[in-house]
This record gives sequence, structure tokens and C-alpha cells, in this order.
Amino acid sequence: MYIQLMAESQSPACVCVNLRSAARSVTKLYDEALAPSGLLVTQFSLMRKVSAAGTVALGELAADAGMDQSTVTRNVRPLLRDAYLRVSSLPEDRRTRVVALTAKGRAALERALPLWRKTQKRMIERVGDDAWASMADALRRLAG
Repeated sequence: MYIQLMAESQSPACVCVNLRSAARSVTKLYDEALAPSGLLVTQFSLMRKVSAAGTVALGELAADAGMDQSTVTRNVRPLLRDAYLRVSSLPEDRRTRVVALTAKGRAALERALPLWRKTQKRMIERVGDDAWASMADALRRLAG
């Protein structure tokens, strides 16, 4: 039974193995493309969410990003260190920490956006518009 279970989990048809492998490869491509901006794709994604919100609580950012709060906090830490984001507390609730982009963060995001767009276009061309639309739908269903 153990050998059969191990063989099944390593199968080329294993959803988890295939998704994780694809995610690592795609993340590497985006990270390489975004390197001139000084951002990783995970940082870029969080900064876009912060930019869209203006100011956002870390808990809301985590929920919007589909991450737990400790993961978002860990990913936000270097953005605070590099002064791309600033953190403050809400006046009405000092326990709630909110983040916002700094001028330096906006500049980094502006440098990264055309690099991201170019990579996004390349990735969609690689799989085709119809296949990407199907994949995006399937991924939303898996995540949701």
C-alpha cells in the first residue's frame, strides 16, 4: 500500500505536484523579469493591492492576497525595510496596523509595471488566449 501511495503521489497526473512545479517556474520567470525594478513578483503583487487600496490593514491585505496574516507580514517586512511601504496604526484602533505606499514604493511599482506587463503578455502568448482563459477559470475554482 505504501509503495502504491508513493507512486500515485509522484504521478505526472498529480494536481498538487504539477501546480507547485508550474508555480515555481512561473515565479522564477516573473522574478527574473522584474529584477531591474528591485521587486520580486510576490512583492509586486502586494504593492499593487496596497496601491489600489491607498491604505489597507494587514489583515485585509492578507485576505485579499489569499494568504495568512503571518505570511503577509513576512512578505511586507522587506518592503518596509526598503521604504517602499510605511506602516501606521489606525487612530480609532491602535492595534490595527495599516500599510500604504511611499513615494519610493510608487516609483518602484512604476518601474516594475511595464516589466510585468511584458512578461504577462509573453506568458499568455505561450499558452494562448483561450487556454489561459480556461486555466485562469480553473485556478479560481481550485482556489475558491
